[in-house]
Formats: sequence, C-alpha cells, structure tokens
Amino acid sequence: MNLLWWRRVLSLTKKELLQYSRDIILVIATLYFFTGEVFIGGKGVSFDLINAPIGYVDYDQSEASREWLNKLRQPYFDVKGSIDNDKDAQHYLDNSSLLGVMEIPHNFQNDLLKGQSTDISFQLDASNVILGNLANSYVSLSNASFNQEWMLKKLKINDIDEMESPSVDAKKMILFNPEGKSSWFMAISEMMTVMTLLSLFLTAAILVKEKERGTIEQLSIAPLTPFQILLPKILAVEIILLIGVALSLFLIVIPVFEVPFQGEFWLFFLVSAVYIYAMSGLGIFIATVSKNLAQVMIVSIILIMPIVLLSGAFTPPEAMPEWEQPIVHFSPLYYYINMGFGIILKGAGLNLIWTDLLSLFALGTVLFIFGISQFRKQFEN
Repeated sequence: MNLLWWRRVLSLTKKELLQYSRDIILVIATLYFFTGEVFIGGKGVSFDLINAPIGYVDYDQSEASREWLNKLRQPYFDVKGSIDNDKDAQHYLDNSSLLGVMEIPHNFQNDLLKGQSTDISFQLDASNVILGNLANSYVSLSNASFNQEWMLKKLKINDIDEMESPSVDAKKMILFNPEGKSSWFMAISEMMTVMTLLSLFLTAAILVKEKERGTIEQLSIAPLTPFQILLPKILAVEIILLIGVALSLFLIVIPVFEVPFQGEFWLFFLVSAVYIYAMSGLGIFIATVSKNLAQVMIVSIILIMPIVLLSGAFTPPEAMPEWEQPIVHFSPLYYYINMGFGIILKGAGLNLIWTDLLSLFALGTVLFIFGISQFRKQFEN
C-alpha cells in the first residue's frame, strides 16, 4: 500500500464525512440516538419495584393484621386503601388499577396467639412478569419480617429472654453496582444497542445512497478495488459513531446516571472501534440486498433483533435452551457487552478481555469479507 493508495482512501473518507454532515436529518437522528435514546432507556426502564399500587381486604381488623399491612411500605408499595369484598378486589385487578390485593382472614390474630399457623391470600397481577416477580419477592420478605418480629414478641410475652438456637448471618458483598441501580445497566445497554443499530444502518445507508444517486457505478469503474471503495465508508462510520459514543458517555451515562467509569477510556473506544468494524460487514450485506433506505431499515430491524436477543444482555446464555447457547457466540454484541460492562463497571484491562477482543475481531473479519464478496458480486452480475 503506497502513499497514493492512502491518499485516495483519506480523500474518499473526507467525502463521506462531508456528505454525512450535509444530511441534517441523519445528523439529528444520530445525535438523538446517542443522547435522548440513552437517557430515555436509563430513566424510562427500571427493574426496581417502585410505588406498586396494592389494596387489602382486612377481615380481622386486629392489631396483628395492622402490623402485617404496615410492612407494605414505600418506596416499594403504594397502599391505596381498604377494599370491602373479594368482588371489588377482582374488579380492581381486572382493570389494572391495582397490581395486587392482600386478603387477611378472620381470626388472624387469635390463631397466631394460639400458636396456630394461618394463611394470608395475595392476589397478584402477573401480566407484567417482571413487576409480578418483584412484588411477590417483596411480599415474601415482608412476611418473613413479620414472622420474625411476632416470634420475638411471643417470646417476650412468655417471659423468655432469648432462644438458644444456632443462626446463620449471611454477610453479602455486592460488587460493581452495590446499590443495585438498574439505571446503570439500562443506560449502558441502551448505548450499546444504539451502536448496534447505527453500525448496521449507517454503513448500509451510505452505500444505498450511492445507489440512489447513481454514483456507485462511477466508483465501480474507477481505478479502485472494492476494498478501497468500502474502507473509506467504514472509516467514516467509525469516526461518526466513536464521536457519538463519546457524547453518550460524557453527556448522559457518566454525568446524568453517575455511572462510575472504572476502566480505561482508550480501551473502551478500541473495543467500540472493533465492534463497529465487525458490524460493518453486515451493513455492507444489507446494502447489497436493499434498493432504498426503507428497505435498509426493514432489513436492519430483522437482523438486529436476533443480535440483541442472543447477546446475553437480558437473558444469560446459561438460561437459554441448550441448542441456543452455542449460537450466542455468533452475536457480535455478546462480546461487546462482556467487554463493555467489564471495562466500565469492573475496570477490566486488556489482560482480562483479550480473548473476547480477538473473538470479536475474528468474527468481524469473517463478516467483513462476506460483505465485500457480496458487494463484488453485485457488479459482476
């Protein structure tokens, strides 16, 4: 590769960046995705149970029932009040006014004083399975807390100072996200999803626009190889998206959500650059099978769904069916997420992520060669 070769590549890269800057809609869309979309993803999606609306039917009206209901407190639950009967309770669940309804039976306190077990009914709307599971877990914790306090009260009533029995004290160390902030996870995940979408779409859009303008044929008869035609477009996309990642990190993820960036910035940008390279091969393939931007968007959406769902971001590979687990390694996002979260939250260095980085580069090279071969066939035909 001589100096003239590089001059051609740099001139074409400059041309691609200039054409991109003139497309105001595309520039605004890119800025929105890396800022507004990441902000909405971090703020609008939460895996925490906050102010879940619940009601209760208290048939006992006793001190014990009031103590139990007092366990359902904010910020997890928002107790809307008492319900007269089961029919009204079912009505509130049917129209989604309440997430759950507690029902405390008659003789609740008397049974406890007699040392007899008693049941509390909890009707839960699990149509939203995430909120349903969280509400169920918090109610179980509330019940365990009530049982513990009631046992201590019973021992005190019977003048028993202490109960001689062994106990286990579990000391937990929560690493990397000690407060369990789902906004950290969602903001980073959304940024990586945006990278995935734009890596596919921008690469394909730049090529398809050449088709629409009729300039792709001119490039094909120029003294340029397919690699020389495609490399400047990939470099332009790399520059655009790396700037977008910087905006996302320094304007949204770190200052707004207070995500502690534990690792090296240069390493994260290196990983991001390799990821864009890996996705560009699929972007070139999309451009070869698409005739306009509408088709580019449709094909991009078709491809992005399995890439995201097989990345392990929301479902760990170990929880997937056995036949599906090996397919995870064909998703570039799987490696990017492992390295991205490792660098940002865990402070992982190159010595810990080099295997994933090499795997991503190898997969990207295969996809890039595949994209170039499809691009070449388009003009051979």
